[in-house]
Amino acid sequence: MSRKPAVKALNKWSRKLHRWAAILTIAPIALVIATGLLLQLKKQITWVQPPTQRGIDVDPAISFDEILEIARSVPEARVDTWDDVDRLDVRPGRGVVKVRAQSRWEIQIDSSSGEVLQVAYRRSDLIESLHDGSFFGDLVKLWVFLPCAALLLSMWLTGAYLWLLPIIAKRSGRIRRTKKAQAASEPRA
Repeated sequence: MSRKPAVKALNKWSRKLHRWAAILTIAPIALVIATGLLLQLKKQITWVQPPTQRGIDVDPAISFDEILEIARSVPEARVDTWDDVDRLDVRPGRGVVKVRAQSRWEIQIDSSSGEVLQVAYRRSDLIESLHDGSFFGDLVKLWVFLPCAALLLSMWLTGAYLWLLPIIAKRSGRIRRTKKAQAASEPRA
């Protein structure tokens, strides 16, 4: 009998935590879910991430200086120096070098001939920064998105607990009824 107040308190606390956590995390978690869905499909949706092209040969033959010159020739990428380049993604098996500019434009260059295979705006990095909260800065990432993740975990745990409550109650009620029936059917001395 002494467990009942503790169980009632746990049930009440779980419901309150579940309710308030859902309210407090609605906007950041909605953003994480929406961007997560886009990121799951980034290879299928070219609007998110341009598809990787194929070069004519898998052996790289162009130099870094040539890569920079080729990137400079693409006006929308706004590349003048290496400072304007976020990263290079070399895909030897596909014969391609991807130049990702700070402007979020991607230039895919044939690593053998130096031909520009594709120029496209790349949104996946922006979507990833929204997804993890870094778009808003380190303070928001650590003081909003991290606590929201912890609250989401607590909502999952309390939700599982609240889902199990009726199952546990039915089982314990069945056990109690069985014991009562057995006690009533036993002959009294």
